[in-house]
Amino acid sequence: MGAYKRNQAAEAISAAIGQGPVPSGPLRTEMKRLLDTDRSLDIVPGANDPEYANYAFYSGEAPGRGIEVWFSEYEIFALRLGLNLMEHGWPQATAISILRCARPDLEWAHSQILQWNAAELFDQKKILEAAQPGALAVWTTRPVHLVIASRKGRPRDQNSDETREIVILEDDELMPFIRREAGISYTMVELTRMAHDLNTALAKTKPSKRGRGSS
Repeated sequence: MGAYKRNQAAEAISAAIGQGPVPSGPLRTEMKRLLDTDRSLDIVPGANDPEYANYAFYSGEAPGRGIEVWFSEYEIFALRLGLNLMEHGWPQATAISILRCARPDLEWAHSQILQWNAAELFDQKKILEAAQPGALAVWTTRPVHLVIASRKGRPRDQNSDETREIVILEDDELMPFIRREAGISYTMVELTRMAHDLNTALAKTKPSKRGRGSS
């Protein structure tokens, strides 16, 4: 996997969410806010708590004024996921907290997903054959879910919730996890289709010349 400029991240995300290859002003603004907030929140390299041990969207500290920031494919995927969480009502800082906590497992899952054969994953005939009454509707033969569970519901007015649990689950693990305890609310995001759609869109982008696409 290579490294990508910010313009490529914006263009790929815009294409992957169906807005076309030219990102809108609001999309750029939301991305900038997520990236700036991630930089502004505390980080302690080597900390035991992953929320403080790593950024959600960066590989390291800011490189300094005038130096280009590059993103890994995973970090662009995490940014796409951060936008998705905000669309589902999670506050910006909470979405970043979730992605920081999930990063060790999520980054590994992302790398595995992209190694799976896309033709098999998105075979429409097999997807329809595997569909069961009452099951979640998915658009892949091998869905992987980011699941955020909270005993107090989604924390709309606070940045953290010590009762929150964040896990990455394949399809056969999902329902046993959900059924294990009553009184919990869940946010679930299917990752397989998202990862491959973004990967396809990213492959069509080109890095802008220095000074362009960096806002």
